[in-house]
Amino acid sequence: MIRIAINTQSCPYEALIEDGLLSSAAACLAELLPDCRKCFIITSPVVRRYHGRALLASFVKTRIEHHLLEMQDGERAKTLKSVGSLAVKLCKLNADRASVLVALGGGVVGDVTGFLASIYMRGTRFVQIPTTFLAQVDSSVGGKTGVNLSEGKNLIGTFHQPVMVLIDPATLKTLPARQYIAGLFEALKAGIIRNRRIFEFMEENRERILQREPSALEWLTAEAVRVKAAVVSEDEREQGLRRILNFGHTLGHALEAETRYRRFLHGEAVAWGMVGAAMISAGMKVCSTETAQRIINAVLAYAPLPVVEVRARAILHRLMHDKKTVHDKVHFVLPVDIGKVEIVNNVPEKAVLQAVEELRYLSRT
Repeated sequence: MIRIAINTQSCPYEALIEDGLLSSAAACLAELLPDCRKCFIITSPVVRRYHGRALLASFVKTRIEHHLLEMQDGERAKTLKSVGSLAVKLCKLNADRASVLVALGGGVVGDVTGFLASIYMRGTRFVQIPTTFLAQVDSSVGGKTGVNLSEGKNLIGTFHQPVMVLIDPATLKTLPARQYIAGLFEALKAGIIRNRRIFEFMEENRERILQREPSALEWLTAEAVRVKAAVVSEDEREQGLRRILNFGHTLGHALEAETRYRRFLHGEAVAWGMVGAAMISAGMKVCSTETAQRIINAVLAYAPLPVVEVRARAILHRLMHDKKTVHDKVHFVLPVDIGKVEIVNNVPEKAVLQAVEELRYLSRT
């Protein structure tokens, strides 16, 4: 088993990575949280169908009372309405502050469950059991929780760390190809911002990764989680360093919101966001043309992405309502080199508009 420490000030915890870990999840919970008497598993219908039985079976040898609650999946279900509905169910099942919530699913289930845990009775503990690659390498670690508004993504949320993250790479066997590949872009992001070895590994091992070879996935998952763990351990509440994790997300979130979360999976939007950031960086001479092209090639090597059909001015408007906009200045994370980025707040409007137009063109070629 691989154990990775996330040493945040509010709640230090570990991410555990092991093939087949789902079948012993309850035992891990009982060992690490010996006072846990009542557990509420929140998942989606699809994830329940594939993985619910294995998780529920793991509770047989424990004395933990457990209940399974369902919510719809996808960004359009990531709303205050979903949170309220789940909270009512918890009340009816007599959940209290000593209860533990368990998020079994992808990033949406994890974000909603974490947000619910942070506000239900002013705070309860929760566990992340991510079943998508994107959630395993990124969203399950770091304690960012939240829901969307029609005006933008993740505009309502909290920082609330899980008490543990249990990652079972075997759950990826049931993941549709499109969702799996979308998650790979978050791992590629980790390579671009902090760990050149990840980027080079993904350049050199494309076929192994696409075929979901266990050894390749284990290495990639662990290294990406280590990047996230190191960053959030140093900057838990995104006051400085942690902002580099937003690479690709500035444009990506705007693309998601402008298309009403119907065209792009989150990882796909981030992929286009990384391409756009590379274009902006090269145009502003923050990175070389060669570095930008290498990033663009690495992104596009993994899969054709959905066509970008948005107005550049509409994206610019969305950026003004993004959480990363401070004092009316949009903050972009731009690559300097592979493994190094910087945060800039002086990107000209013209550069943003041009990047979106280039994305529109590139997505059609």
